[in-house]
Amino acid sequence: MAKFIAKRLGLCVIIFFFVTFIIYILEYSLPTSYVEKTARELATRPGNTKSAQQWIDELNAQYGMDQGIIKGYGTWLGNSATGHFGDSWAQTMPVTELFNTCIWYSFVMGLICFILEILIAIPLGVVAARKQYSFTDYAVTVVSMIAISMPTFFVATVLKLIFSVKLGWFELVGMQGRYYATLDAAGRFKDLANHLVLPIMTLTIVSIGGLMRYTRTNMLEVLNADYVRTARAKGLPENKVVSHHAFRNTLIPLVTILGGSLPGLFSGALITETLFGIRGIGYYAYASMTMGDIPFTMFYLAFISILTLLGNLISDILYAVVDPRVRVN
Repeated sequence: MAKFIAKRLGLCVIIFFFVTFIIYILEYSLPTSYVEKTARELATRPGNTKSAQQWIDELNAQYGMDQGIIKGYGTWLGNSATGHFGDSWAQTMPVTELFNTCIWYSFVMGLICFILEILIAIPLGVVAARKQYSFTDYAVTVVSMIAISMPTFFVATVLKLIFSVKLGWFELVGMQGRYYATLDAAGRFKDLANHLVLPIMTLTIVSIGGLMRYTRTNMLEVLNADYVRTARAKGLPENKVVSHHAFRNTLIPLVTILGGSLPGLFSGALITETLFGIRGIGYYAYASMTMGDIPFTMFYLAFISILTLLGNLISDILYAVVDPRVRVN
């Protein structure tokens, strides 16, 4: 297992270099107006002593965009290895400081959504498979298909209309209520939690459909396997057949889905956070991409690449936990 992990880590490093190199090429190929726009804004600030052209030259040199693609990527990679990602042009603060400020909102939302997704989708998928062609199976199938089909902006709009406009339970947008400044610590926590309810509901609704269908399909395949029929022929209770024989083997393909969910815990939800005004990393990532904030965009995409590779590695390791035969092979 240790040798396997070492090989996969080495492969992940190679893939990371290629992925970040492609990302750098895309950022390098963006119109120069983004750099020029930032330089003009810096040149017009009070107390500035540099011309716009001097700022353009400095920004290009800082991020290696005046050295060609190969040398420029080497410059960015060297700075990144030492933890220097530059300053966000849009937010005028260090990229790492902005990341540390906004990541925790996205992480809390992603973690709660991940837990709810597992608690809702997997049990319903198992129940639907056990009661194939029953009313429960059809109901779960319809719900999952609706969840898969609805886009995020539609779900968010409907939830806003019902719970904010009609019922008035939650705010339409933002992270703080009108009386936030007058509240104590417990009141502020409750106010923030109140603003996160609708975004978490949106993320959960749009994510449970796929996992529900995937669980049902794999559970049906396992329940029709020969060893499950043999367990039933021996007179084992149905609950034991499902929990000890069928469900454990159903988890093997599910591990891939759950391991691939790791990036979602930290990457934020660009559309959801933007629609609800939640200033998480997804919100700032969307803003940086639309405003040409190259330093933060490079950092965000490299960060997502690492999480994706790590999620795939965790999935492979979890195979051995779920199925001991993997360790032998």
